[in-house]
Amino acid sequence: MPWFVKIEAGIVDKPTFDKYVPAHKEYVRELIAKGYKARSGYWAERGGGMLLFEAASRAEAEAIVAQDPLVKNNCVKYELFEWCVVVE
Repeated sequence: MPWFVKIEAGIVDKPTFDKYVPAHKEYVRELIAKGYKARSGYWAERGGGMLLFEAASRAEAEAIVAQDPLVKNNCVKYELFEWCVVVE
């Protein structure tokens, strides 16, 4: 399956953002359980974060991102990219 990357930046204050982090973490755990090999984290040096996951298609990747609680609650702006793996 292709890999996809959602690179995001927060657009709300920290208390609002932090309110949805537990739901985001649970969502990522659900993606892992469903076989999407998801990983989520943040940039230590520059702020913002990233969600890396597999999906069958760009349309599926877009649907996955749309259900992320950080996206659903308008906490982040993001870009979605297909990541082409050259070495495994």
